[in-house]
Amino acid sequence: MTAAGATGELESVRVTRILRDDIVLGRRLPGSRLVERDIAAELDVSRLPVREAIRTLVSEGVVVARPRSWAVVREFTQRDIRDFAEVRESVETLIFVFAAERHDEAGIARLRDVYERELAAAQAGEAEAARMAAGEFHEVAAMLAGNDMLCELIDVFATRLRWLFGQHDDLLAMAAEHRAILEAISARDADALRRIVPEHLASGQLAAQLRLADRAVVI
Repeated sequence: MTAAGATGELESVRVTRILRDDIVLGRRLPGSRLVERDIAAELDVSRLPVREAIRTLVSEGVVVARPRSWAVVREFTQRDIRDFAEVRESVETLIFVFAAERHDEAGIARLRDVYERELAAAQAGEAEAARMAAGEFHEVAAMLAGNDMLCELIDVFATRLRWLFGQHDDLLAMAAEHRAILEAISARDADALRRIVPEHLASGQLAAQLRLADRAVVI
């Protein structure tokens, strides 16, 4: 286990968080190499926490380890997007429905705060901040669902989902969809959520498919 830094956060945890965000937000592109010594120099740490971070990201499905070579950021396929979308629709629709049925005032206030931060960032054209808040919106909804098993299930593929569906370009449209979901949760309208959540997820799937197709053309 690596040492903790000045903030008390383990170096391996900090490096993992930084690399994860870099991948999810598109700073490190699919196929790019993750060279331990270069990342260690960049983040001013030893190679051990970098190695541990890469191992964690391999387990999360966004990095591929190649024996006797460099680890690389995973290159997803159209089938990956389809497979994840099918799983995500079932799981996340259930999460949002449970959030509507089980939330308390403190929980809905927290969800509203995340949405307002997403909207403000989208209006300001701050893409990374808007995308991070959009991902947090789904994470908070999972907490409001009050089902530990669902949270464990979503944690298995959370990073892959954030990468695949979190790089949308129409920030205001995404915020508007989250507003509709927020209002339905606040109103405890489970029927509306069973309709609008799949529509919301489908728009994210389409954006991911188009982004992947565009990258294939460039390559």
